[in-house]
Amino acid sequence: MTRSLAAGLLDLVLPTSCGGCGEPGTPWCARCAAQLPAPYPVRVPGAPQVRAVGRYRGPLRTALLGYKERGRRDLAPALAALLAEAAAELPGPLVLVPAPSRPAAARARGGDHVLRLCRALARAPLRTGAVTVAPVLRAARGTRDSVGLDAAGRAANLAGSLRTVARRPPPGTPVVLVDDVVTTGATLRACTAVLTRSALRVTAALVLCDATGGAAGIVAVS
Repeated sequence: MTRSLAAGLLDLVLPTSCGGCGEPGTPWCARCAAQLPAPYPVRVPGAPQVRAVGRYRGPLRTALLGYKERGRRDLAPALAALLAEAAAELPGPLVLVPAPSRPAAARARGGDHVLRLCRALARAPLRTGAVTVAPVLRAARGTRDSVGLDAAGRAANLAGSLRTVARRPPPGTPVVLVDDVVTTGATLRACTAVLTRSALRVTAALVLCDATGGAAGIVAVS
């Protein structure tokens, strides 16, 4: 049985529980929601304006890991709703570009989790108007997992490994990058550079979790 099929069957037979604390009855409970700040900016040199839902800790971290690594696909709408709050101040309409997963990681997880999150965000009610998803970025085979790498290692790992597909929005289209976590900013910078070379205009980035080195608004070091 594939991981994606197993995850789908679990969604059907297991009762819904909060991805942050396990409270039964809802994928994201009011108590966990109350622990989040308002969405805030994270300054990442070399990347566009970045808005984060919260720090990479507590219920938000637990929910993301459940969604990303443990097959909790039922959490996608709840996490997308959190991203929708972070997107509320962006001018619409929005064209979302998901940061790509490594091919091996996407296969192991039963699909690209950031792409699935973007599609859930496109279905969420947004004050910005129409939202479309443009999965135009691809990661080359053989790209290493960035977990455990420092800023220089992450940048070197991504150098030359990203490309855009032939079918993409017209030149000059403003797009918004989406990723699950910002740590050093290497992924956002690399994605921005590739999209810019493809004549797309990256105006902002949305992330669920801020794992930079300090409090809200801190610079993510290069």
